[in-house]
Amino acid sequence: MGKSKHFTFDGGAATFLGTGIGAFLLTLFTLGIGYPWAACMYYKWRAKHTYIDGRRLKFVGNGFDMLGLWIKQFALMVITLGIYTFWVIPGIAAWVTEHTDFEDAGQPTHQ
Repeated sequence: MGKSKHFTFDGGAATFLGTGIGAFLLTLFTLGIGYPWAACMYYKWRAKHTYIDGRRLKFVGNGFDMLGLWIKQFALMVITLGIYTFWVIPGIAAWVTEHTDFEDAGQPTHQ
């Protein structure tokens, strides 16, 4: 199988490094409380550089919205001694997908 003709990605190392360092420092200096905002920094970067059929994606989630989900899931992981992790990863993937849209969503298309 060859490369997809529908999906493209144009992100580079420099912008990824800047985003990664910023996210790491935010998480570190807030002792983990800032993780939802750090994760959203990454998802915004990834969406900004992803195109589907020439249309750029946009991540519309924010750290405050993710905070409640993160606290609930973290608590359940602690209570279940890590077993709940199997539900956390798909849960976060669903949340990210539900907070991703096309950059031009809602704008009229020209045909």
